[in-house]
Amino acid sequence: MSELTTIARPYAKAAFDFAVEQSAVEKWLEMLGFAAQVAENKQVQDFLNNTFSAQKAADTMISICGEQLDQYGQNLIRLMAENKRLTVLPAVFSEFQHYVEEHHSTAEVQVISAQPLNATQEQKIAAAMEKRLARKVKLNCSVDSSLIAGVIIRTDDFVIDGSSRGQLNRLANELQ
Repeated sequence: MSELTTIARPYAKAAFDFAVEQSAVEKWLEMLGFAAQVAENKQVQDFLNNTFSAQKAADTMISICGEQLDQYGQNLIRLMAENKRLTVLPAVFSEFQHYVEEHHSTAEVQVISAQPLNATQEQKIAAAMEKRLARKVKLNCSVDSSLIAGVIIRTDDFVIDGSSRGQLNRLANELQ
């Protein structure tokens, strides 16, 4: 996974910088998202992995994407095809999304709770995380009854495990 990120980061950064310069961040988000979905298709992956011609791979991707890509998006596809990197388009899209979040000063926070949260609880978690991360947060809430009670809060490499299951696991580790 980290190797894909290392490969994808320069493409995502270049695309993001260009998108900001052109005031077209949302358009690039849509273009890269669509191209990433195409690249994730099993048949397309097989084709890209077995094609020796960069020109043929680029032309095929561009024709599949059709009008979803403008001339600059097509240039990115051609460049990535020349470097045999079209299969990392989903990772490029993911990295691009991180740059957009940073640009908008937002962070996506995953909240897993044992029981559904009410609006007040969500607001308190959002306020606390905004203070902790020093930026606006977008909560993605889900329920996992195996937590017994409490919540797990995750964003990128930051985790707060306030679940009963997590506390029991930590206690078991201490006792061993």
